[in-house]
Amino acid sequence: MRQLAPLELGICVRDLDAMIVFYRDALGLEYISTFDVPPEKSKPAGFSVGGYRIVRLQTERGERIKLAGPAKLEESKNTTDYVLGRQGAVFLTLIVDDLPTAVERLKRAGANVMTDHGRLNVRDGCDLCNLSDPEGNFIEIVQYRDVSQYRSDI
Repeated sequence: MRQLAPLELGICVRDLDAMIVFYRDALGLEYISTFDVPPEKSKPAGFSVGGYRIVRLQTERGERIKLAGPAKLEESKNTTDYVLGRQGAVFLTLIVDDLPTAVERLKRAGANVMTDHGRLNVRDGCDLCNLSDPEGNFIEIVQYRDVSQYRSDI
């Protein structure tokens, strides 16, 4: 599995607006983008039932922190059925060149696939798979059709 971009860290949060202020203003991270995912994509991906929002922030050295929160606060009850069901949890994002091969490799090593059918096109040019490692920690594997459109800085 070949990684195409630096490792990204996702943090599951409850109050996305407050956390943006904290990470941007207190830590000095640069705002990069916001992406809203509708329920019809978030549930099969394994993120949440009612949709979610990802806010990307970046350090001056290029590492990315993704703040991820469910679209509906009432679905945040610290459950483990979905990635965003545990506020305070962290998930790693690996951007790879061959998603199916990476998923199969992780399954053979004991990962539990959370995304329906092991792959979901969450938006044009972006496929993902959420998994949990053998101890239940979350890992998101992503493949972009053109990674330079997502990470033009590298």
